Amino acid sequence: MPIRHVLLALLVVAIWGFNFVVIKLSVEALPPILAAALRFLAAALPAVFFIRPPKAPFRLVVLYGLAFGFALYGFLNLALAWGMSAGLSSLVLQTQAFFTMALAFALLGERPSRFQVIGALVAFGGIGVIALERIAATELLPLLMVMLAALSWGAANVLTKKAGKVNAVSFTVWGALVAPLPLLALSLLIEGPATVWSALGNFGWSDAGLIAFLAYPATLLGGAIWAWLLGRHPASVVAPFTLLVPISGLLSGYLVLGEVITPVEILGAMLVIVGLVITVLRRAPRAILPAA
Repeated sequence: MPIRHVLLALLVVAIWGFNFVVIKLSVEALPPILAAALRFLAAALPAVFFIRPPKAPFRLVVLYGLAFGFALYGFLNLALAWGMSAGLSSLVLQTQAFFTMALAFALLGERPSRFQVIGALVAFGGIGVIALERIAATELLPLLMVMLAALSWGAANVLTKKAGKVNAVSFTVWGALVAPLPLLALSLLIEGPATVWSALGNFGWSDAGLIAFLAYPATLLGGAIWAWLLGRHPASVVAPFTLLVPISGLLSGYLVLGEVITPVEILGAMLVIVGLVITVLRRAPRAILPAA
């Protein structure tokens, strides 16, 4: 994997880590499902009027939008609204790397190497260390919701890979267009029309700022770069980069929300970094030297 692609992946990691803090703030200010619907509405409009549909089967675009927009952020927003911390959510969600590898093996025939499996296990051990430090304060249902969000993300990764080398921005924008209506319908069903209309009637500049960050840097920019990387590298190589998201998420949660990072969590974060190095940079001599 060329070094410039590694740097792009790390940029996405930083954005997506801070993304959890902004989601936490958004679900405190707005009904959680409505916040997700507004996020993807802003991500899709007005961009779809200027960007052509991706050269990919229509069903893949729809399925990607449902997996990445409707399912992933529906489950995640509810989990954060029901008590999961931003830092712990960023941690647990990274089990998507294992869902991605399993689904890519089952559906795409991608067989991860021994070093990729070992690195992923080491990194997941680091996630486990951090989780054991914090899990006692977390209720089971929000945790399970984040696990379902991780499964949805894994499915979205595989759908992106299956679409091939399509225009990443186009695929992300048109996929985002799929999510708002199902999310709005779910919001009206679960949160109720009165709550939805009240939130929309009191929508202010601070709410708009939160939705703008979630829609543009976190969804469009991050999603487009991620789709571009998945279109050029095996899913089992790209997906493990997200194991660094908990480090960014935990630091952001500490700096912005005052969530505490303990020495045990620092140890877990170090294991995540070691696992990522084993998983990704095992191929470095072949991938980076020609580019240099």
